Amino acid sequence: MSDPEKRPRPHYITRLRNYFFTGLVICAPLAITVYLTWSLIEWVDGWVKPYLPDLYNPDSYLPFTIPGFGVLVAVFVITTVGFLTANLIGRSIISYGEYLLGRMPLVRNIYSALKQIFETVFREDSDSFQSVVLVEYPRREIWALAFVATDTLGEVQSKLDEPTGKTVSVFLPTTPNPTSGFLLFVPVEDVVPLDMGVEEAAKLVISAGLVAPEFGEAKKKALEKRARANGKK
Repeated sequence: MSDPEKRPRPHYITRLRNYFFTGLVICAPLAITVYLTWSLIEWVDGWVKPYLPDLYNPDSYLPFTIPGFGVLVAVFVITTVGFLTANLIGRSIISYGEYLLGRMPLVRNIYSALKQIFETVFREDSDSFQSVVLVEYPRREIWALAFVATDTLGEVQSKLDEPTGKTVSVFLPTTPNPTSGFLLFVPVEDVVPLDMGVEEAAKLVISAGLVAPEFGEAKKKALEKRARANGKK
């Protein structure tokens, strides 16, 4: 007599389980994307709409709210500020405003740091986080994924010139949250460049290694091997 615990699972249960996980793979990323997008829209609306006059705020005279209206207003205002800053009068106003901020002890430090970060990230010729490398961290023979920010500059590089030589500034993200991490100054000869892009590396970090990007060279070799095998038949 067979043991009930060792009986094979009914085929329909296995199929239902496979259907469930297939649906989960499709629905979960979609639901999370919609949730995060909607949360961002509500957050921007919550900041912008309270400052709009009732005449220009459709929520004040419509029986329903218009989600995303605050986002449109924010995009319009930011674009307008950029347009005004491009001319002489706008630059003069911005320079005077920065001069006033520069006279405030605490505010000037925060503003200058944030401005430098945004200028580095959003400038047209920026190559920040455009390459992915492997570095040995937290010790030798243990490798971690990192993003190259730039060549090390300033006092840090001047202090490292003699004992280490040229170094690069890399950002080592944490898993599964790549927005936090560590800033490391690594000798150029100690980094291993990778062909994968930043987005592919971010997916690898977020998934804790479960979603590995397709390696083009490995795929090419596999196709060549298959072609040779088919040619011998």
